[in-house]
Amino acid sequence: MKYPCSAYGKVGGIVYFARMLDKIRLKAANELPEAYLSNLGVGLFDRLCCQFLSVTYTAVVERVLQGGTDDEVVQWCFETGIKPNDDALLIWNDFATKKGFRDDFSDKLTQFKIVGGIADRSEIATLFDYYEFDEGRVK
Repeated sequence: MKYPCSAYGKVGGIVYFARMLDKIRLKAANELPEAYLSNLGVGLFDRLCCQFLSVTYTAVVERVLQGGTDDEVVQWCFETGIKPNDDALLIWNDFATKKGFRDDFSDKLTQFKIVGGIADRSEIATLFDYYEFDEGRVK
């Protein structure tokens, strides 16, 4: 099993997008950890990223499985849905990278940290931070 890439990486100026595509490819190769399967396409960031781009998750999966790079898939999304302007990108990226910090997801992030035995790790303040720790990219 393999973990998807960092949510902080950008494709087409969009954080999280590469991670969503990575999860699609890993699932197709039967390499995505089982714990990730139930949230594909319906989890917070998959769902909202697709809404942000005005494309369906199902259509993104179909496009990814046809092949191509992340840049080619994001260009397809821009042509099929919308291409966000700089202000929209700023809003999405700020929203996504800060999710879990003093918002409606804070309690859920706290529970993840408690279950993971890292409740004392105050530097893990967002869901993206949690992914980085949980998937071993930071200690």
